[in-house]
Amino acid sequence: MKYLIGVLVILASITDPVTKIAKSNKLKRTAESAYEAEDYKEAVEAYQLLLDSMQVDDDKARLNLANAAYIISYGGDNMGLLSDISSGKTQVQDSSQLSAISGDLRYFDVAEKSYKAVTSSVNNSLASSAHNQLGIISYKMSEQSPDEKESFMQSALGNFKNALLKNPTNEQARYNYELLKKLIKQQQEQQKQEQQQKQDQQQDQQDQEQKQDQQQKQDQKQEQQQDEQQQQQEEQQQQDQQQKNEQEQQQEQQQEEGEQKDDPMEKLMEKLKEMNIPLEKAQMILEAMKNNEVQYVQQKKRKASQRKDSSKPDW
Repeated sequence: MKYLIGVLVILASITDPVTKIAKSNKLKRTAESAYEAEDYKEAVEAYQLLLDSMQVDDDKARLNLANAAYIISYGGDNMGLLSDISSGKTQVQDSSQLSAISGDLRYFDVAEKSYKAVTSSVNNSLASSAHNQLGIISYKMSEQSPDEKESFMQSALGNFKNALLKNPTNEQARYNYELLKKLIKQQQEQQKQEQQQKQDQQQDQQDQEQKQDQQQKQDQKQEQQQDEQQQQQEEQQQQDQQQKNEQEQQQEQQQEEGEQKDDPMEKLMEKLKEMNIPLEKAQMILEAMKNNEVQYVQQKKRKASQRKDSSKPDW
């Protein structure tokens, strides 16, 4: 088959219109046969030779080229490969591996560019199919790109809508449009609920922190009040003890003063001072009085000790 395509490429350089038409028709049949046989890579090569090398303007053939490239890329293992490379799960180790991967990934670009080219076709049915396929591609990309999910989904919805505008009877595009529209609405509601839940959680967290802060302030205030009360009690106890000590001291002083006032010698001493009698003379007087008092007491004791003679008269 590849040998046949190579021969056809050489023949394509012939400028004879009749020969060119004949060869292009043959190449188209080759591409269609490969497509029907599900040999999509062979079909892509044949269609590219037909459309690009021979410059045949055929929107249906270009749509088939896009479909074949789409099946290879988005419909096969290459979609997973693209996802793994984008996420970093698959690492390119050498140039040979890079060349092999690039050869597989090029079909993504072929499919998208070919579909976009067909969207401007004068054949509304073909243009509608191309828009529908672009919508499917955008939706698949939204599943592989979480950060750009919303953007890809809106692009898909727009392509499905354009497909219906081009051909209102395109039931597949209508189904895709209605389904995606419903899905977007559900996701928006889910995002709204998640956002509300997040706000509620944040509010609950703020309320909890505020409650804890208030409780902490209340505990601090209560502790401060307890400290102040304890301090006041200690101060009051100190004042009471001081007052008690002062009262006891005052009582002792009053008692001492009372004892001093009751002492007759002290009273006499005070009177002698009031009479301006010198201190030495006053002390001599007091000493003499004390001696007389002692003699009087002694005499009184002697008289009391003598027995009375009953034979003698009382006088």
